[in-house]
Amino acid sequence: SSKNLLAIFQIMQSQFIKYLKAKTNDNASFADEIATVLDIGYDAAYRRINNKTSLTLEEAVKLARHYKISLNKLFEVGNTNTITAELPPQPKDEAGLEQFLKVSLQNVQAASKVKGAEIIYSAKDIPLFHTLNDSTLTRYKMYVWLKDVNTKMAQSKITFDDWMKTIPDSLLQTAHDLSNSYKYISITEIWNETTLTGSLQQVLYYFEAGLVSTEMALKVCQDMVEIVNKIEQQTIQQSLIGGKNEQSYHLYRCDLHTLQNTIFVNTKFGQVFFAPFTVLTYFKVEHQETCALMYDFLQKMMRNSTLLATAGERDRTLFFNKIHQKIEIAIARIKMDDKMSL
Repeated sequence: SSKNLLAIFQIMQSQFIKYLKAKTNDNASFADEIATVLDIGYDAAYRRINNKTSLTLEEAVKLARHYKISLNKLFEVGNTNTITAELPPQPKDEAGLEQFLKVSLQNVQAASKVKGAEIIYSAKDIPLFHTLNDSTLTRYKMYVWLKDVNTKMAQSKITFDDWMKTIPDSLLQTAHDLSNSYKYISITEIWNETTLTGSLQQVLYYFEAGLVSTEMALKVCQDMVEIVNKIEQQTIQQSLIGGKNEQSYHLYRCDLHTLQNTIFVNTKFGQVFFAPFTVLTYFKVEHQETCALMYDFLQKMMRNSTLLATAGERDRTLFFNKIHQKIEIAIARIKMDDKMSL
């Protein structure tokens, strides 16, 4: 009935206003801020805040834009079985990849400005920000991503060595900026002994296909060695190398659960997580009940895992040695294939 529909909209508006208020640092001026954004009087803003006057769709859009949130918040209210999620830009070429990284940069920067914020990263593959620096691995990852999402590039025979010479400087700079942005936020990662396996398989695949030279394949592997060494050092000191405000770093070894490349951001203002479903596409989920479920699962995962900083030197060394052995096996295969081709 119309009465029931009105009641639903009132609940939705009430929850929407509650969420906006939580995004405002000074609650005392909340009505003034609403009045300014909507260009209405204080009394009119107060009536909307207290659900005595309904928000129009145009007003809801204005508020959503001002507070930089999705109108999905309106439609999640009261529905426990259905949630909405946002999608990032769909990269199809170098320009699209740069825009994808810029959106990721905005997400990380927003979280890093909140005191006490943290990222929990369940790492099926080596976490993105470890690979985004001025290295051959950075360029190689971009090549692999674009081979997956760009039909024209996938069908072409362009080698990594040739493509690498054409990378726009702005794309490399955006990648570098994204990597640096992680230095402002505490990070917890969950790994297992297969976390680097996917990246190593990619190197071998494109090398054996003749699309990556021996020299470049070996450089990519050496970059992975350096990343693992850096991660081991961060694990021991429990802080980020180059961190800006003594941000913490914790690494867990998980032997129980299958890992996914899930990035969870936890702040005092709310939670959000990013769940991938293709190479460079993910669902951004802000529905707080769903975020709570994911957070609880990650906490259980960590309780069933080993914190390598406190595991003892033997266990920690064994873990990193096994990862290094996998890289060494890939290096040996590359060198052997190179010799066999002579």
